[in-house]
Amino acid sequence: MRTPLIAANWKMHKTIPEAEALASELLPLVADVEDREVVLCPPFPALAAVAAACRGSRVAVGAQDLHWEAQGAYTGAVSAPMLLAAGCRYVIVGHSERRRYFGEDDATVNKKLAAAFQAGLKPILCLGETLAQRELGLTEALCEIQLRQALAGVEAGRIENLVVAYEPVWAIGTGRTPVPEEAQAVVAFLRRALAGMYGPEPAGRVRLLYGGSVTPENIGGFMAQPDIDGALVGGASLKAETFAAIVKCRIQ
Repeated sequence: MRTPLIAANWKMHKTIPEAEALASELLPLVADVEDREVVLCPPFPALAAVAAACRGSRVAVGAQDLHWEAQGAYTGAVSAPMLLAAGCRYVIVGHSERRRYFGEDDATVNKKLAAAFQAGLKPILCLGETLAQRELGLTEALCEIQLRQALAGVEAGRIENLVVAYEPVWAIGTGRTPVPEEAQAVVAFLRRALAGMYGPEPAGRVRLLYGGSVTPENIGGFMAQPDIDGALVGGASLKAETFAAIVKCRIQ
């Protein structure tokens, strides 16, 4: 059995005091949740504060990005050891906004994924297609390329700590989502691709998430799918009550 995972990507929102307040408001709302894992991914400046707020709870903390080197002359970058020291257990890698606005490609994602594994962080690997790619019927081919190139050189023993988030780019922040069965088809394809790379048993242990305009109203449908093990939540994670409703959803 795979433990469901609900992760909050706060993106470039919340100052340190605001992040502390949001975490403090959320924690009692999800304190009774035992059958799934919850991860908060605030901006870099708020990581240590949110980790301190979550200490002693079941809620884990993750970062939104990392550099592939442990240290060096990389102005503005943050390394895996720094994230660990700030209290992180997870890190998002390869989000489409990193690819779109900051020029990250599959080779960069591969190096970052390797750095996360090496440091003992659990990476949440994001992949997905644009609307134009979807309309051309390229969804599966593109997602498989992203998956294989991100995992190039990664040994089977590592992937039990891997999380993969299927986030169709056209659904992120738009209010548009695929129907749950469409998302399931892509996620099931990704699991088959992982099985081809590493074997059925390791692939069966990887948690696969859906992300893109997740709400309390639609999360149950996604969670009801056999291969979808949770969600990576953006805008709806910025309000404690809304995110708590997603975390506590019942499968439809």
